[in-house]
Amino acid sequence: MPAIAKESLLPLEAYARQRGQIRARAMEHKNLRTVRLGEHVALQFEDELTVRYQVQEMLRIERIFEDDGIQHELDTYNPLVPDGGNWKATMMIEYPEIEERRRMLGQLKGVEARTWVQVEGRERVYAIADEDLERENAEKTSSVHFLRFELGQEMRSALKRGASLAIGVDHPEYRASLDPVPAALRELLVEDLA
Repeated sequence: MPAIAKESLLPLEAYARQRGQIRARAMEHKNLRTVRLGEHVALQFEDELTVRYQVQEMLRIERIFEDDGIQHELDTYNPLVPDGGNWKATMMIEYPEIEERRRMLGQLKGVEARTWVQVEGRERVYAIADEDLERENAEKTSSVHFLRFELGQEMRSALKRGASLAIGVDHPEYRASLDPVPAALRELLVEDLA
């Protein structure tokens, strides 16, 4: 998958005029690419459209229009676009009550590395997490992590031939899985593979 190029982004004024329409499309697309694992974990599988929307929003919010600033945003977000041999996902740990969230983030240290995908008949592939920076400290983990799942050629081929897919978390303090992944999401994820 090619990186998003600066020349392909809308200028701030053009984006502002089209933002409502673009946002509606992006939100619908994100919803199709999001899976809930139990009550408290969601994975949003990124692609070029989700990342492009994020970049355009950051440029709008920060009012960035200079080349260096635009390139900085692209350098920050382009690593989230899958490259055809992997999937990339934003993991969100969600507890509505502040005290429960604080307590659980303390108990869920390492949860990002215990998140997996599994192609039917193959071993689980555990996430490579937070390559940009450390998102955990001595007391707790972060409520947001960035994950990468590397899939070998055999796994990619099996998925393209119709193999089912499962996704889950097997942390000692949180276990949840989705087996099989719904067909609509599975099809989108297979389209992301080279």
